[in-house]
Amino acid sequence: MYKIAIVGASTLLGKELKDALAESSLAAADLSLMDEDEGLGQLDQVGDEVTFVKAISSDGFEHVDFTFFCGKEAQTQKYWREALRAGSTVLDLSGALDAETGVLVRSPWVATQEVTADLFTPAVEPAHPAALALGLLMERVQQAAPVRQAAATVLLPASEFGRAAMDELHQQTVNLLSFQSLPKATFDAQSAYNLLSGFGENAKTTIEKLDSRIRRQYNALAGRRLPALAIQTISAPVFHGHAFSIFVELERPVDLAALEEALGGDHVDLVLEETDSPSNLAATGQNDVLVRLRLEPGARNANESTRLWLWAASDNLRLQAQNAVDCAIDLRRLRPQGTVQ
Repeated sequence: MYKIAIVGASTLLGKELKDALAESSLAAADLSLMDEDEGLGQLDQVGDEVTFVKAISSDGFEHVDFTFFCGKEAQTQKYWREALRAGSTVLDLSGALDAETGVLVRSPWVATQEVTADLFTPAVEPAHPAALALGLLMERVQQAAPVRQAAATVLLPASEFGRAAMDELHQQTVNLLSFQSLPKATFDAQSAYNLLSGFGENAKTTIEKLDSRIRRQYNALAGRRLPALAIQTISAPVFHGHAFSIFVELERPVDLAALEEALGGDHVDLVLEETDSPSNLAATGQNDVLVRLRLEPGARNANESTRLWLWAASDNLRLQAQNAVDCAIDLRRLRPQGTVQ
């Protein structure tokens, strides 16, 4: 039996990860929930057992096989080396370890990755769900034909910025409808009914930082095998779920059937009906990236072209939690088993 710790267990992502673990082959693991400040003492349920969120402490990492960091970056920076010294395998979902030497951005879902974790890998960063979705889709498109150029616009939900951001979006919506002043403690801007490429100067978070993380992690997944991708991130006035508008130009014309065949498969749900457009609502609770394909008609054949558009959506928290669990399952090969006689 494995022992698993979730640091930042009271966050949206921490709760989603707990559910993903319960549905996986690690469901029988002994699960420890940890957090700071407002998360302390919260009651939770792990399987049939009622437990509570404990304070983070050095001895809390003893004999822990996998430690998932799901909270703020500062929290990860504060404790990850303690988990490492205790012999735990560290999986960082906060994005705090991007610049740390030897930390690998990983997803077992993308087959083109060139580097795998070994015994000298200090930690693994399960890929950000937007970078993962883009990596999956570009990998599939490239199977149909070489990509000449590609660009993506990523629409970010409030849940990307935490529970406080979701609460502020909700309160702004209510206040606008009742003609009251808007709370702006998190965004320092009107996020309700609005699309933003940046927040106010006093905002507690920034789009630019997340934009940089998505670019870095896509490039880490892509290596030299996936095409370069121009990425723009926009904050959308929705609570949950990513949406993607992706343009791709191929080196040679490809027919619609060949592209549909390439896109389908594990973790990608190709939507064929005109009435079932992918959306952040449709993707909620789904393990797959929902995607709709449209060709720009070619000069000779409307069903064959070098230019195409993808409209896609995914559950950002669900996708990240599922990928993190699969990263841990993949890393089990590095964990010692049994006893030495």
